[in-house]
Amino acid sequence: MKTLILTRHNIERILTPVIANETVEKAFRAYSLGYATMPAKSYLYFPKGDLRSMPAYICGEGFDIAGVKCVNVHPQNAGRHLPAVMAVIILNDPQTGFPLAVMDGTYLTCIRTGAAGAIAAKYLSREDSKIAGFVGCGSQAQTQLSCLLEIRNIRKIKIWQVPNDKKCVQEFKKWAQTTYGIEAIVSSCMDDVTMNSDIVITTTPSRAPLVNCVSPGTHINAIGADAPGKQEINPKILKQAKIVVDDRTQASHSGEINVPISRKQMTKRNIYALLGDIIAGKKQGRISAGEITLFDATGLAIQDVSCGYIVYKALKNRRKIQSIKLF
Repeated sequence: MKTLILTRHNIERILTPVIANETVEKAFRAYSLGYATMPAKSYLYFPKGDLRSMPAYICGEGFDIAGVKCVNVHPQNAGRHLPAVMAVIILNDPQTGFPLAVMDGTYLTCIRTGAAGAIAAKYLSREDSKIAGFVGCGSQAQTQLSCLLEIRNIRKIKIWQVPNDKKCVQEFKKWAQTTYGIEAIVSSCMDDVTMNSDIVITTTPSRAPLVNCVSPGTHINAIGADAPGKQEINPKILKQAKIVVDDRTQASHSGEINVPISRKQMTKRNIYALLGDIIAGKKQGRISAGEITLFDATGLAIQDVSCGYIVYKALKNRRKIQSIKLF
């Protein structure tokens, strides 16, 4: 047997925002219904970044696949002309353990994270949401917007001007206008971006709160905090919000709520629900127009393995797909 070698180009052709959204929603539902096994991600820390191992097995909701993602986060990589996040995914046959595919996980990580934000918005944001505020304007902001536009009719985006980084914000603005024809404005004032936005999306590696004010009825996708010590949202907002997490354990030690919990500003009891439980109908999502909701996304291996499986199934019998005999 041979192992497929799947590149970013292969994956981009299959894993569109629509497909990513559908796949991630099913994966979250499978997790809530007990069809997935997923040990907590483990970390290796380096002076300028970290390396994470993320295994999972899904055997329901149309999935029957296992795998592991190896992913790094090195925020200073731009100076080396490398992505801040790079990943490789290995898919394994649950029946034999055979490695079915080794695939690029960098683009897949971006779009499955965008899909998680979009699905959270589907259940937690107001249906009439039209304005989105972006705190962070890198590649993850792009996939957050691409996937969100499949869920909500966003007409306008507001982008925070990152200090000393005009190039990134202007590139994101131009990309959004050119790709989707959306009105896009830039502001160096954080409150101007986050206030009066229906949905606020944060995708920075910050270790200090950036967002201090949001309007009633806002939904927040807190994406950037994915390791101990990281946070983007002022704890006072967390105390006002209905907090939904992808995984309680991961969120508590490495998500947006990790710092407030470690400082005893809140406890795990402040978590309202898992996103999967809302998708599966075990808990309600948004129940009023005025409540503030927040999705704390740490990134789950079930997202990677499920999306990888969809790509593998689509490409396994196609010609000209590279493969290798490992054994």
